Amino acid sequence: MTRIILASASAIRRELLANAGLRFDVVPAEIDERAAEEPLADAGMSAEDIALVLAETKAMTVSEENPGAVVIGADQTLEFESKRLSKPATMEEARRQLLALAGATHTLCAAVAVVQDRTAVWRYVEKAQMTMRDLQPAEIGRYLGRVGTTALKSVGGYQIEGVGIQLFDRIEGDYFAVLGLPLLPLLKYLRSAGIIE
Repeated sequence: MTRIILASASAIRRELLANAGLRFDVVPAEIDERAAEEPLADAGMSAEDIALVLAETKAMTVSEENPGAVVIGADQTLEFESKRLSKPATMEEARRQLLALAGATHTLCAAVAVVQDRTAVWRYVEKAQMTMRDLQPAEIGRYLGRVGTTALKSVGGYQIEGVGIQLFDRIEGDYFAVLGLPLLPLLKYLRSAGIIE
């Protein structure tokens, strides 16, 4: 049986794989995402391509220390008005991001990469269109007061698997991709490669 590793500290990604019946270990990739993103953005790469590069980088980093294992890396980027948003570093930054996104549509790009023996064997990216309600500053303040620093764990400052869903009017795209892991294409690849049954 091939060892599977999730190269992510994300609780929701771990939950998605576990609920799908996979047996895997969790070994979060030790990379500075912001430092890795900057040169990619400076080079003019799209949010989609940045998500793919970061997903693969995470998987590659963990693969180096785990020969033979199938390592799954994932990343998510947010694009709004031709700008890319990162995870907010502070609660004030989360508030500013939510104020900017309120009443508008943004694009989430969720990427997943599979690496084995330091070779990328598969990669995939899925996009979703997210339309936020026309939120007032007081509503955003109440939301942030309710979720606390959890807002700092995701691009845009929200998690739709929790009360963050109440911020939205419409979501167009794959639910699992919105959560940060394009699960169905990943499972299809793992079955086709004989990694899972």
